Amino acid sequence: MLVYKIKNMKVRNYIYILLAGIVTLASCKKSFLEEENPTAVAVESSITTETGMLTAISGMYTSMKSYTLFGRNLPVLGDLLADNSYVSITNSGRYLTENNYTYIATASEIDEIWSQAYNTILQANRILYASVPASDNVNQLRGEAYATRALVYLQLVNLYGQPYTVNPSAAGVPIVTQPTYTTGAFTKPARSSVSAVYDRIITDLDSAYTLMPATTPAIHDANSNFLSKYAAKAIEARAYLYKGDYANARDAALLVANNGGFSLAASSSAFSAYWASATNRTDKLETIFELNMSSTVNNGYNGLDAIYNQDGYGDVLCTDDLYNSYTATDFRKSLILDGTRTPYQAYIVNKYQNVLQSDRDEVKVVRYAEVLLTLAESYAQLGDSGEALTYLNRVAQLRDPSLAAYTATGTTLVADILNERRKELAFEGYRFFDLTRTAAVINRPQEGAKSAASIATVTTANTRRILPIPQVEINANASITQNPGY
Repeated sequence: MLVYKIKNMKVRNYIYILLAGIVTLASCKKSFLEEENPTAVAVESSITTETGMLTAISGMYTSMKSYTLFGRNLPVLGDLLADNSYVSITNSGRYLTENNYTYIATASEIDEIWSQAYNTILQANRILYASVPASDNVNQLRGEAYATRALVYLQLVNLYGQPYTVNPSAAGVPIVTQPTYTTGAFTKPARSSVSAVYDRIITDLDSAYTLMPATTPAIHDANSNFLSKYAAKAIEARAYLYKGDYANARDAALLVANNGGFSLAASSSAFSAYWASATNRTDKLETIFELNMSSTVNNGYNGLDAIYNQDGYGDVLCTDDLYNSYTATDFRKSLILDGTRTPYQAYIVNKYQNVLQSDRDEVKVVRYAEVLLTLAESYAQLGDSGEALTYLNRVAQLRDPSLAAYTATGTTLVADILNERRKELAFEGYRFFDLTRTAAVINRPQEGAKSAASIATVTTANTRRILPIPQVEINANASITQNPGY
């Protein structure tokens, strides 16, 4: 809860932004990201140098990768609330209310996402307010903080507010852009409109892109575990797409496609090796930004891999409908196994394969294939079917060499692109947002005896297409209003 966390930090007068092992700061290799946060640095004096800012950046990434945020809850709900996955009848008790759209304002996942998101925003705000003279290093780190804040707000506004494409004037989420040592611990912000939150998101991403050098400076390694200039632009393309601003979505995605240097796996073996790997990328293959789940700092059995993999909890399974949408020659079908979840046949998600390894699966947050499909959808919505088909077929035919090229136009072409997005980005947390931003009825496949209780149809009038504001936040902040239906 936003207000509670701020109040608690005021009492302690200390913050969770520094990592242990400060002696490793000079090199900031992967081991730097593996450290834990201590609690012994005063707010007002915590970030005064490039080194202090770097430490705070690592704390920010650590906050992002919690299982309560990007480390599990966000990507799981992005598919479970849609039509890609369901909770097995044999389960550990996780995500049962989400599987049946019966969650309430006191649900743990609802509060966890909100609280951890604002904790991450707080981390970013401290970095952005730090009085450290500008340099390439500092500009890079400030850009990463701007991009992080924007990415988190994009998730928040799309979970707790109506889609921009449905009602931009609706209540979104509170915008907080200053650290608590400048505003005071008892600030209780009201909800800003959805459009105002998007304005903040775009402004932050423009700032990130402008600040960050084209080549990552020596402050830390240039790999997929850190937000880059083109990662910020890729997130901006996503934000514009969700906003329904297709011209700007196209332009942002084109910058990434033309200048970012990213590529897709060129063969079945390269694609399989990519998903089997648990290490970051330095070759710009597939991944634009992912969160490091190392051997020393990961979410353990609370991680994204464990909720899907049968060597973990394995509670969340692929719907029969999604599995059957892949052809036999589609590389992506190999990431779903035809197996058993006792006592029933089940389609098991195998995108996250390293649950038994000490170095766990990286959590993909931005991938290049998404950018290309954003280009395809944007061109299609703008009436340029030729360019739309070029980018759609680039992804679809590379993933499935036997696939005949798409040739449709108009609304059929848009539907084809959304279908390819479903297949390409499955189990990474996008499907729910694609269905809500397009105001589509969510038809959730019914899996019979092998599924926990599950709602079949989620109409556009269903108030639970928007999550409730956590009750603890409502109780503590009189300025906050609850969403209808809760």
